[in-house]
Amino acid sequence: MTVEEDEAAEEAEDRSGLDFERFNELLLESAGVGLAIVHPETLDVTFCNRRFSEWFPNAPDGRLGLRDFLPNLDPQRMAARLEEDRPFRTEAEVRVRNRPVNLAIQISRTVQEGVPLLIVESQNVSKIKELEYMVESYSRMVEKHTREVQKEEERVERLLLNIMPKTVYDEWKQFGVTTPRRFDDAAVLMLDFAGFTDMAVSQDPPALIAELNDLFTAFDRIVEQYGGERIKTIGDAYMAVSGIPDPSPDDTRNIANIALRIVSYVGRRNTSLARQWRCRVGINTGPVIGSIVGIQKYVYDIFGPGVNLAARMEALASPMSIALNEETYQRIQGEFRFRDLGEHEVKGFGTQQIYSLEGSEEIGLDLEPTRRGDDDLD
Repeated sequence: MTVEEDEAAEEAEDRSGLDFERFNELLLESAGVGLAIVHPETLDVTFCNRRFSEWFPNAPDGRLGLRDFLPNLDPQRMAARLEEDRPFRTEAEVRVRNRPVNLAIQISRTVQEGVPLLIVESQNVSKIKELEYMVESYSRMVEKHTREVQKEEERVERLLLNIMPKTVYDEWKQFGVTTPRRFDDAAVLMLDFAGFTDMAVSQDPPALIAELNDLFTAFDRIVEQYGGERIKTIGDAYMAVSGIPDPSPDDTRNIANIALRIVSYVGRRNTSLARQWRCRVGINTGPVIGSIVGIQKYVYDIFGPGVNLAARMEALASPMSIALNEETYQRIQGEFRFRDLGEHEVKGFGTQQIYSLEGSEEIGLDLEPTRRGDDDLD
């Protein structure tokens, strides 16, 4: 090779070396990551690229230290982390052209030509933070909505449990429909108040309804105490049942206890209040059908001879008394006190032997004559 060729090759090699160095310089300057070299002892920045300078401008004296842009830095914690040859990570927030920029910073240790150095890498994670905030806000919104939906479901469930037995509600909730069921020995209680219509017309309606609501609330507690179910109220009428949806041998005994405690409660209440409430109660054990009726407004109701005969017994009871027929009497005759009222013609059921339920070992009632007169009609 001639001297001219050697010089040309050396010139080309020098030129390619300069191009490579320039390439690395451009790459370093244009990188989206802020890079800096920090002295491990003084923690001063000895070199940084353009991106790093944009995020962390120099101090007025022209110097920039690690503590200047990381004021909350714990040097001991960082040193312990680096001693384990593990990078130290932290975060910082800066403002660039009056806009906040969130940075994820990683500090690692390296050695160049026997000189220990710290390499600081900073990356703009503002978009990630925004996404995290959006996800967190959405999660909070979903959680709040879920809580509201859950509260609404619980409110609806409480409302539905007020109008139907729980097992019926569970079936309706699971399948969307319920199957009408026949109960051969349901114990039914029917109650209304003597003279209620005249009371409602002649006295203060809001106060009257408030008292009626108090009475029905107390009745509900008594019914629940004996494992019964309040079926419905219509005006001043109140219907409860024992043995639906889970029949038991104690259903007639339970409905008798419910009736006695209701009449006893109303009597005690009358001793302390000016307004006197006088209830008539009929009880009966017999066949009924229970089902949800209605499409837009759900109502659980019972139908059949057992209900009709309980209503007939209530019609035969005088104020503050409880009437029942022979068949119901036979089921509980050894457990309660009764008074024989003789035979009566019962519409739809022929001649029936009627009894007045007067008390038990726990509850005694001061009952009035059980055949009501015309002055007791609503």
